[in-house]
Amino acid sequence: MDFCWVEVLLTASSHYLRRVITLTLALLCLFAFLAGFIDSIVGGGGLIQLPAMLILLKGVPVPTVLGTGKVSSLAGTAAAFRHYAGRVPIRWRAVGVAAGVAGVFSFLGARVVSLLPKEMLPPLVLGLLVCIAIYTFWRKDFGSIHAPRLSEQREPLYGALVGVIIGFYDGFFGPGTGSFLLFAFVGLFGYDFISSSAAAKLVNIATNLAALAYFAYTGQILWHVAIPMAISNILGSTLGAYLAVRHGTGFVRVLFLVVVSAFILKLSWQLVG
Repeated sequence: MDFCWVEVLLTASSHYLRRVITLTLALLCLFAFLAGFIDSIVGGGGLIQLPAMLILLKGVPVPTVLGTGKVSSLAGTAAAFRHYAGRVPIRWRAVGVAAGVAGVFSFLGARVVSLLPKEMLPPLVLGLLVCIAIYTFWRKDFGSIHAPRLSEQREPLYGALVGVIIGFYDGFFGPGTGSFLLFAFVGLFGYDFISSSAAAKLVNIATNLAALAYFAYTGQILWHVAIPMAISNILGSTLGAYLAVRHGTGFVRVLFLVVVSAFILKLSWQLVG
């Protein structure tokens, strides 16, 4: 009789655990979809995906959470770029150089991250984001016209510079990378918001690949979680890229300001805390 009760309890516990695991995975996929949607347009998907993973995957080491999230982010970014590539003009030479250099320096940043104090970065990033938000809001025509201002000879040089700075930053710290790339391609190269989104996606693919290679090599990926999240991120990214191309630079500009403002609030809260 006692054995029967033990068996019933074990069966009930097993069903409960399966339901919890299923619900957790469903929530992770939902947040991955939302992150892909936002990230495909203006960057900043990490604001949604990473905190959700840290909360829902309690007990999982942070490097494993990061590695698992990179699979999802890379899949969504690649899907968004594929949608942009056939519909938006891309200056392949400059953007390709930026992507290659950014990938290398992202890996270097990931290696250096354990040697330097990361606490020095949030105040600096917060200040930069405030300046970006004020400038974008003040310049109503910022990013509305696609008028490349650099010569074909100078574009790759500036692309390499962007790759060095933002690539290293992405590997070392990360938050806001997509938004910084978008702002750089609009402000420095003279691209409109749509073309800058496409260029930023290609650079982000390179930085994500570099980071993912490290996490995969060290075995810090939960593939049974990463694959469903990647599929969800692809769906969100595809929808976001479609809406960005359809509704134009005005839509992207507004969403860019919203995401940058969210970054500012998040970093301010962390610094105050």
